[in-house]
Amino acid sequence: MTQFTLNGQSVTVDAEPDTPLLWVIRDDLHLTGTKFGCGIGMCGACTVHIGGRAVRSCVTLLAAVEGMTITTIEGLVPANAHPVQKVWEKLQVPQCGYCQSGQIMQAVALIARFPKPTDADIDAMMAGNLCRCMTYDRIRAAIKAAALSMGA
Repeated sequence: MTQFTLNGQSVTVDAEPDTPLLWVIRDDLHLTGTKFGCGIGMCGACTVHIGGRAVRSCVTLLAAVEGMTITTIEGLVPANAHPVQKVWEKLQVPQCGYCQSGQIMQAVALIARFPKPTDADIDAMMAGNLCRCMTYDRIRAAIKAAALSMGA
């Protein structure tokens, strides 16, 4: 049994300790906003926050999150009201949308670390989040707009 806090709620999961967190979130806890992309931590579709840091859940084992605080896209802010989510919608960032929950989670962590992100900050922090639709220009514009809306 592994206990952690997920989206503000204490949860206890009965799964093998070497189960990737992604599968616990999706299959055991039925939160499907976090996506499977590559399974090796290279695409970013599975990005969640653990202790406020952006982490790839497909390569994070359940045993590693005992007692930790985890946030998924569903727990970021109710009703998609986070400033990053609002700007994402306003600027129509997604095309197919598959990678967007990971992109948003990474962008939120980026703005927390760099409240006034430069292009170099965005490139460095978002480099591991792939978008097969190539909406990178819209992603960059949304990150800058969200940072401004958050008081940067």
